[in-house]
Parts: sequence; C-alpha cells; structure tokens
Amino acid sequence: MTEKSERQRHAIELFQPLGPTYDRYAQLLSFRQDKRWRRFLVERVVAGPGDHILDVATGTGAVAIELMRRKGCRVTGLDQSAGMLEVARARLPPDIELVTGDADHLPFEAGSFDGLTFTYLLRYVDDPAATLRELARVVRPGGTVAGLEFAVPGSPLARAAWEAYVGFGLPLAGRLISPSWAEVGGFLASSVTGFWREWPLDRMLGAWRAAGIEALGHRLLSLGGGIVIWGRRS
Repeated sequence: MTEKSERQRHAIELFQPLGPTYDRYAQLLSFRQDKRWRRFLVERVVAGPGDHILDVATGTGAVAIELMRRKGCRVTGLDQSAGMLEVARARLPPDIELVTGDADHLPFEAGSFDGLTFTYLLRYVDDPAATLRELARVVRPGGTVAGLEFAVPGSPLARAAWEAYVGFGLPLAGRLISPSWAEVGGFLASSVTGFWREWPLDRMLGAWRAAGIEALGHRLLSLGGGIVIWGRRS
C-alpha cells in the first residue's frame, strides 16, 4: 500500500479498536437503521452466481456476506484496517476473500469485477472524486457501482432531530460504551456535516458521472440520515 495521508491514518486509528464490538453497537446506536441501509445497498446491485463483486471498506464484512447470501455471487472484501479484517475473517465463510488495501489505490487490474459496493468511505479519503474514478476503474463496463454514506436530513424537523441525536445523544451513548466509541460519537456530527457542506448532492452526483458511472439513482433513507447512490459503469 502507499503511504497513508493524515486523513487515512485518522480513520484507521478511529476504527481499529472497534472491530469486536462494531456490528453490535452500530446496530444499537443507529436504532437498527444501519442493517436496513446495507440491505437496501445490496438490493441495488445487479449480480448473480458467477459474478464477482468487490466490497470496498468492507469492515467486518456485513455487506460482503449480504451480497453472497442475496445474490449468490463471489465476493472480495477490501479494507485498510487490519483490525476490522481480523474480525471479518473470524465471522465470514472462507470463500469470501479479504484483502488489505486502500480505496484510492486498489490492487486490482482494470475491469476485474462485475460490480462494486462501498460503505461509509468517501468522508475518509482525501479526494472523493479521484477515489470514485479508482473504484470505477476496476469494474467492467455495465457493472453496478453502489455506495452507502451518512447524510444530513433536509427537512427542518428531521434536521433538528438528527442534530440533537448526533450532537448530544450519540456522543453520550458512546461514552457509556467505551472511550473508543465516545471518540466516534463525538466525531460523527462534524464529519458528516462538513462532508456534505463541501460535497452537496449535485456535486457528488457530478463526481460519479465524471468517474464514468451512468444511469445514476439515489435514495435518501431514514428521513435523510443515510443515502445510497448507485449506477452502471459506462
């Protein structure tokens, strides 16, 4: 792998200790929305037996195993966190290959995969547009690219509830769990709002198109707290 940027190192340090408890508390702290969002992401992928899908930022492998179960496809998961991949290896079937690597320098040839998914990735890279180009590079023409990210609700009422939870409720809940989860809880609000301030939806969709991904669709989930974007590699 290439030398890590400060942003990448921070992401690794933030999530490295969370692997053993990540799935349990991600569901608890998201009121079980995280699982629903991941299922919706997988449903957007056009794949079946014989297809090979790359799941980037696979973490503990939740999307990877959902892809295999629902689509019957072959899956490779990639993540830059060795700690998260260690947990994934303990829980996933051996036919899901797991690779340590960076999303902005994927260790695969162009067109190697029939589709690609990623989850909660773009806030942690230095150049989201360049990363999208790199993700698209390894997908064959016609293959699905689909990503899940946190978002900021648009309606005033939903926005107020979201700000109250991520600004106060989530950090408090994190402190009750562990110091590592407290850091994640305190980081989330500023991270998500800062990202969408710099990358509003129109700009983000433009970056997807510039990466060579067409026929785009997107869906805001849970009153706008999450967003899935998907399209077809041109």
